[in-house]
Amino acid sequence: MNKRSVSLWGFVGTVVLTSILSGSQELGLTRVNFPFMLGTMFTPDRDRAKLVGFGMHFVNGWVFASVYAAAFESWRRAAWWLGAAIGLVHALFVLVAAMPVLPAMHPRMASEQEGPTPTRQLEPPGFMALNYGRRTPLSVILAHLVYGGILGAFYRPK
Repeated sequence: MNKRSVSLWGFVGTVVLTSILSGSQELGLTRVNFPFMLGTMFTPDRDRAKLVGFGMHFVNGWVFASVYAAAFESWRRAAWWLGAAIGLVHALFVLVAAMPVLPAMHPRMASEQEGPTPTRQLEPPGFMALNYGRRTPLSVILAHLVYGGILGAFYRPK
């Protein structure tokens, strides 16, 4: 595996993915904030949660870049469309499988069945994170397509 390429393009891809998701939130296309969601798993302090979650989101971006690179290495080639295809699968997994089970793992997120409590105040994302807006799946899919496209376009297998 080309570790330099994973490090560089994983970072660039994560910056772009995070920017697309943050921009989508600021433009009112979605209410989801993945770094905040991640951070509140570890601290109830909302300001600190943003910082912790941001760091975790970047580390996750690098970890996932290694997974994409492993796929490129196994195929002995990389291309933007291969990366985008992996990005689509990645996004669909996040939306369809991970988001609905998040309340079971998150100490500050309400469940779909029981609703909010004094400690569990975050809204559960629901299927495809639709509780955060109808356009949420579109912004998540777009961000992951671009992330994968960047990795596929610029990663060089060894």
